[in-house]
Amino acid sequence: MKSEVFEHHFTVPRSAIDDMEHVNNVVYLQWVQDIAKKHWESKTNKTIQNTYVWVVLNHFIEYHRPAFENEKITIQTWIDNYRGVKSERHTKIINTTSQKVLVSAKTSWCLLYKETLRPARITDEISTLFL
Repeated sequence: MKSEVFEHHFTVPRSAIDDMEHVNNVVYLQWVQDIAKKHWESKTNKTIQNTYVWVVLNHFIEYHRPAFENEKITIQTWIDNYRGVKSERHTKIINTTSQKVLVSAKTSWCLLYKETLRPARITDEISTLFL
């Protein structure tokens, strides 16, 4: 199952810039997590959001090119597959003007029941929201 691509656009803020005058690697990782949350919230209702929560099992991230203050950025994310309680999400961070990929990431997520923090099987009700 590969879900539709979800996109978010923004301009690199000064707060993302490190001592080397480009976006800090930790900021890219935060953006990877932020876009996953935005995607989840855009597809689910409050009942689902109040029942489940996602936690990261691992990140694999590749830094291809730097980004700089005031550059236009497009972040794309999609779910490549899921099985049981786990989901694999891909993310690309792209310079909107040049269309060059700045960062690519693959994250393994685990779905939990929000109240107990115990693993929850990904149901058809949830998976079909992302097709």
